[in-house]
Amino acid sequence: MAHYLVIVESPTKVKTIKKFLGSNYTIMASAGHVRDLPKSQMGFDPDNDYEPKYITIRGKGEVLAALRKEAKKADKVYLATDPDREGEAISWHLVAALGLDPKKTYRITFNEITKTAVKEALKHPRQIDMDMVDAQQTRRILDRMVGYRISPLLWNKIKRGLSAGRVQSVALRIIADREDEINAFVPEEYWSLEASLRPEGAKKSITAQFYGIGSEKVALENEDMTEQIRSALEQASFRVSSVKKGERVRKAPLPFTTSTLQQEASRVLNFGTQKTMRVAQQLYEGVDIKGEGAVGLITYLRTDSTRISDEANASAAKFIESEYGAEYLGQAVKAADGSAGRAAGTGKDAGSARIQDAHEAIRPSDIRRTPASVKNALSREQFRLYELIWKRFVGSRMDSAKYETLQIRITADADREYVFTAGASRALFEGFQVVYREPDNGDDKKSGALTALEEGGKLIFESASAQQHFTQPPAHFTEASLVHTLEEKGIGRPSTYAPTISTLLARHYVTKESRNLYVTELGDAVNTIMKTSFPEVDDIAFTANMESLLDMVAEGRMEWKSIVRNFYPDLDREVQAAEESLGKVKIADEETDIVCDKCGRNMVVKYGPHGKFLACPGFPECHNTMPFFEKAGVKCPLCGDEVVIRRSRKGRRFYGCENPECDFISWSKPSEIRCPRCGSWMAERGAKLVCQNKTCGHSLSVHEKKLEQSMQNQIKLV
Repeated sequence: MAHYLVIVESPTKVKTIKKFLGSNYTIMASAGHVRDLPKSQMGFDPDNDYEPKYITIRGKGEVLAALRKEAKKADKVYLATDPDREGEAISWHLVAALGLDPKKTYRITFNEITKTAVKEALKHPRQIDMDMVDAQQTRRILDRMVGYRISPLLWNKIKRGLSAGRVQSVALRIIADREDEINAFVPEEYWSLEASLRPEGAKKSITAQFYGIGSEKVALENEDMTEQIRSALEQASFRVSSVKKGERVRKAPLPFTTSTLQQEASRVLNFGTQKTMRVAQQLYEGVDIKGEGAVGLITYLRTDSTRISDEANASAAKFIESEYGAEYLGQAVKAADGSAGRAAGTGKDAGSARIQDAHEAIRPSDIRRTPASVKNALSREQFRLYELIWKRFVGSRMDSAKYETLQIRITADADREYVFTAGASRALFEGFQVVYREPDNGDDKKSGALTALEEGGKLIFESASAQQHFTQPPAHFTEASLVHTLEEKGIGRPSTYAPTISTLLARHYVTKESRNLYVTELGDAVNTIMKTSFPEVDDIAFTANMESLLDMVAEGRMEWKSIVRNFYPDLDREVQAAEESLGKVKIADEETDIVCDKCGRNMVVKYGPHGKFLACPGFPECHNTMPFFEKAGVKCPLCGDEVVIRRSRKGRRFYGCENPECDFISWSKPSEIRCPRCGSWMAERGAKLVCQNKTCGHSLSVHEKKLEQSMQNQIKLV
């Protein structure tokens, strides 16, 4: 009987696949990569046309010996690594490391680890796709070029242990740019006005929001303007000027891609990107189900396609019709057209050049395995993520939700014609929401007394209430929103999002507090060097274009070495220029007047993973260290002592009083200038000072700030 060897990446897959195949198949795992570029050097020779040098990864000797022994006995060897570029490259490395005979070696791929998928893959073996291998090889070498040339520069100029990365550095810049936007943001005041009105003959009142004057929409900019309108309403007569009924459709969501899964898992489950990918990998590789053994519950988890196969569509249609009824079937399953999907988050067609459509969206491998039926076999994390994926897929195959809408326009006749609006909606057909409920967007606004209103009807004024608001700065990035931005800008690929964020956190370039990401002082220093010395590497558009070039290599439309030939010489010149220009500035330890309480020397300022700290210059004889509090140059607005710059436990900068008995704290730098409107203290926001009294919000421009400073200095002199 013929004997076959199937090599997969993960040992977990061995157990799952073994029960699908007969005794003449041996399943073994490579446990990931077996060869890589050497860690001690860049791993390619610029003088030899960038030819890469690969070595066996340390610790893989026994694995390779066992695989080599089994491969010699096998009539055929099937390389079943993951169905992406990295998986293709691992198969190629296995051929070289094991010395496999090309005539009896085949590449197989499957998008889900099920008996049907694995057996179907064995029926359609192919040769290794060298275009995909070259694309992965190019990415690896480009990353080496950036990391191994720029990282030593960061070690010399800032501290050892830092790193730069082709995608990592751009991600850091995106976060830092958002921080700059937030710091420069100056809130603007605006008001809202609501009127409580009761239809004639009715007991219940309705609430309407101010819209404008006549046909023009008007923004309420300040309290005086709002109060003037509110006063006029007391003598106004109210009438219903128009009633419009309509219908609104909310389309079913698309099935998950890697990016949208990470975003939704963060929003719904509070999972970080790394945790989401770890748990999804477990679900993909296989879980022991009672009566079935090890089963892969979801399809491949690294994808940016929303395509669904015809077989999966047909299975979904049958399940939905039997469980919910034929009226719940969506157009996607009715048409059974797997190419009908749209690119998630981009609004582009699934055939867009940015979409790698080699495999499907993330979905359950078998829709009949409901979350409830497999709950006992899963950990809590696995169950919650599987339930999210299952519900999203089922919902994506269902029909749209439909709502009846009601829009009321109310006119208040006073000194002018003031217009108010009110609206309501009610569900006519739940559609996909019977399974998958998305964030509330106001679809279900209760109608209440609005349904009884008719055009021309009179309304009795009861009261009007005004509320002050201030515009909000852009939100800090979360892991989920950063993933969305990286995908939107074409930075990286599904497999790179989680590792990129993990590296930024591990290097302490970024800290996470209450889901939000903040750039640390260390991250600011690295980002500044990258922007000034390596503008091309740190350019968002350039990095996105590089991804397009890698796609062209994978498609066989570009020779891989042409990319590295064009990239490396420019990078080499930039590194040499940076070494020269940045080297002219000698970064000496800043000496302070604080005396070491152990040896009497003056303490110096050092940089650590969490920012600055004080250290004794007598190291290694003296190991004394102390926290460093840098003076902000202003007096505390509460007690008059010095304000110092502090660091939170996770490295974020804030301002506090040096007096331990004073509780002054601020994320923004305080100013000694007092608000001319309310007398409260002000803080710097970009080119403006903003009052920190929430009910005031007054701000001063640069010119006004200087004038106010001059006036207050004169007052002090007097």
